[in-house]
Amino acid sequence: MPTPNPEALDTPPTRTEPATAPRTATPPTLLSPYRALFSRPGTRAFTLGNLMARLPSGMFGVSAVIMIAGARGSYALAGAVTATGLAATAVAGPWTARLVDRYGQARVAVPAALTAALGSLALLLCVHFDAPDWTLFASYAATATTPNTGGMSRARWQHLFRDDPAAVHTANSFEQAADELCFMLGPVLAAFLCGALFPEAGTLLAAVLLATGVLVFTAQRATEPPPTRAEARGRSPLRSPGMPALLLTLVATGAVFGAMEVVTIAYADARGHRSAAGVILALQAAGSCAAGLAYGALRAGGKGAAERRLPWCLLAMTGLMTLPGLSAWTTGSLVLLALALLFAGTGTAPTMVTAMTLVQRRSPEGRLNEGMSLAVTALLTGIATGSATGGSVVEHFSPRTGYAVPAMAAALALLLGLLAGGGRGNRRDGHQR
Repeated sequence: MPTPNPEALDTPPTRTEPATAPRTATPPTLLSPYRALFSRPGTRAFTLGNLMARLPSGMFGVSAVIMIAGARGSYALAGAVTATGLAATAVAGPWTARLVDRYGQARVAVPAALTAALGSLALLLCVHFDAPDWTLFASYAATATTPNTGGMSRARWQHLFRDDPAAVHTANSFEQAADELCFMLGPVLAAFLCGALFPEAGTLLAAVLLATGVLVFTAQRATEPPPTRAEARGRSPLRSPGMPALLLTLVATGAVFGAMEVVTIAYADARGHRSAAGVILALQAAGSCAAGLAYGALRAGGKGAAERRLPWCLLAMTGLMTLPGLSAWTTGSLVLLALALLFAGTGTAPTMVTAMTLVQRRSPEGRLNEGMSLAVTALLTGIATGSATGGSVVEHFSPRTGYAVPAMAAALALLLGLLAGGGRGNRRDGHQR
C-alpha cells in the first residue's frame, strides 16, 4: 500500500465548484422512433422521392375519369379504361417486382416509371386529339409498369434495419401512413387541377411527379438493397408457408376499402351532397394515417408478435367498420357519418402494417419486392371486387344497405386472418423449404 505524501496532507483543500446535477435522459415521445429512423443517412432523400412517386397513385384514376368523361361524355368508357389499367397492373406488377429483385431497383424502376409516364401522356394526347376509343385502352394499359415504390421503400428499410425488428415495425407504420396520405391527397389534388386549370392537368402533373420521384428515389444508391444472385433466391412467395392465406386476407381487406368508397359516394349523392363524399372519405384516410403513426411508435414485440397481433387488429377493424352503417341506419346525418368513418379508419392502418410485416417475413430470400407486389395486387383485386359488390348492392337495394358490404368483408378478413396468422414461416424458412 503506497504511503501518503506529507506535503499533500499539509496543503489546504482546494475549493471546488458544486457538482452539477446529472443530466437526465430525454423521455421518449411519440416521434422518437421516427427520429431514429430518419437519422440514418440517405433515408430522408429516398423518402422524399418515394412520396413524390406515390402521390400519383391516388391521382391517375380520378384524373383519367374526369378527362375521359369530360371529353367523350361517357362514364362507362372512363370506368372501362381505368378497369383495364387495374387489370394490367395486377398482371405486370409482380413481374416488374421480380425484375427489381433480380437486377436492382435503379436498373428496373427508372425505365418502368418512364414507360408508365409516357403511357399517361399518350392517353392525354389520345383524348385531346379525339383518337379512337381503343387507343385509350392501349395507352392506359402502359401505366401498368408503374413501379411499386412503396414496396421498394419497405425493402430499403428492411435492408437498413435488418437486425432491428422494432425499427422495421416503425418504418412499416410510416409507410402505411404515407399510403393513406397519398390516397387522401391524390384524388383531391387531381380533381382540383382538372377543374381549376384544364381537364388534362391532373394526368400531366401525375406523370411528371412519377418520373421525377422515381429518379430521386433511385438516385440514393447507398440505401438500395443489392440484387440477389439467382442461386440465392428462394422459391415463389406463393409457395411460402402462410402466404396464400395472408394474400386472401388482403383481398378481403381491399374489398373493405373498395366497397366503403362506392357506398359512401352513393349515400352522399342520395342526400344531394355528392361533393361532400370526397371530404368524408378523406376523414377515413386521416383516421387511418393518425392511427398508423401512433401504432408505429409502439414497441414491435418479439418473434411471432405480428402473428399474434394480426387477429386482434382484424377484430378491431371488423368492429369499427360497423360504425358507418350504424350511423346511416340510425341518424342519416352526413356529419355523424363523417365522424363514424374517421373512427373506422383507425382500424385499417394497424391491420395493414401488421399484414405487410408478415408479407416481408414470409417472402423468400431475394424475392421481397415480388412478395410486396403480390400483396398490392391482392389489395387491388379486393378493391375492385368490393367496388363492384358495393355498387351492385346500392343499385338493387339502397346506399345504407350497402354499408353491410364493407362490414361483411371485414368479418371475412378476420376469418381468413385467423388462418393467415397461423403460418410461422419467415424469409429464411421460405428459402430453405
